[in-house]
Amino acid sequence: MTNVITSVDIDVPFPKPPLELSPEQKDSHIAKVKALLEHNNAVLIAHYYTDPDIQALAEETGGFVGDSLEMAKFGARHAADTLIIAGVKFMGETAKILSPEKRILMPTLEATCSLDLGCPIKEFSEFCDQHPDREVVVYANTSAAVKARADWVVTSSIAVDVLEHLAEEGKKIIWGPDKHLGRYIQQKTGADMLLWQGACIVHDEFKTNALKQTMALHPDAAVLVHPESPQEIVDLADFVGSTSQIIKAANELPQKKMIVATDKGIFYKMQQQAPGKELIIAPTAGEGATCRSCAHCPWMKMNALHVLSEVFEGNDKEIFVDEALAEKALIPLEKMVNFAKTIQSEVKSNI
Repeated sequence: MTNVITSVDIDVPFPKPPLELSPEQKDSHIAKVKALLEHNNAVLIAHYYTDPDIQALAEETGGFVGDSLEMAKFGARHAADTLIIAGVKFMGETAKILSPEKRILMPTLEATCSLDLGCPIKEFSEFCDQHPDREVVVYANTSAAVKARADWVVTSSIAVDVLEHLAEEGKKIIWGPDKHLGRYIQQKTGADMLLWQGACIVHDEFKTNALKQTMALHPDAAVLVHPESPQEIVDLADFVGSTSQIIKAANELPQKKMIVATDKGIFYKMQQQAPGKELIIAPTAGEGATCRSCAHCPWMKMNALHVLSEVFEGNDKEIFVDEALAEKALIPLEKMVNFAKTIQSEVKSNI
């Protein structure tokens, strides 16, 4: 059984694209960031969806590139006093929850996420209160406050396992915020779920007819899709999986061409892992298209080199999470990690 609940309108203007930098300007900002990291005992931790220059800089300086939970776990293990999180705000919050003793900075705190925006704590909590008989399971792409309200926090790579476990226990579920991922999980598990109607603006924009046309142009290509995509897109896939799973599949699948339906920032890591493969972004153009994202999150774009180089300037770059709230949010996160250990699964890839 799957039921849906009312979505929350998102009325937030998209950020302007970052400044285009010349090669000389890029080199200057990269040199500045490297010096700042060393001087401040800081480490740069970047998400897969940030621009290649940021991902490369993280790797060159001994930092990390990955998904938000893996980013936070790396930061907790690292000896640095300060973590520079290049991503969106909920990722900085997750890092702070796992490393409360460390200073967490972000290039800009204005970098957000449509899933986070579409699941405000007041409305979500009120709905949960109306269904006290249901277990609350939320995607990792949510605010610290929403995580604290949940019984479980899951990443896309372990969501099916967790929901299957809860279904076997006879639990009824409230799921939030991504409606497409929720639908995918319900189909896989048969769980009784109420689905919050949020969506990722990037994955929600892939177009069925345009994808079919691309497939016709490349009949020998495999189609790799993130489950945050609409049902019609998932139905066309040769492989459906989380970000890390898609990267792994690109290397393991026999096809030489890959049509990829997720944020094109992933191509940096995919090309590293599968250097012999041709990567083609799934189209967001087509009938009814707005191409608000054009397959690249506009808030991830805000993590530009010239903004990163100013991360230690001013007092508006630091992430704070109320201590009591962080302690509550840590409980469902740890529950997921402990569950993963029982099934000997790696918890990776929330987006």
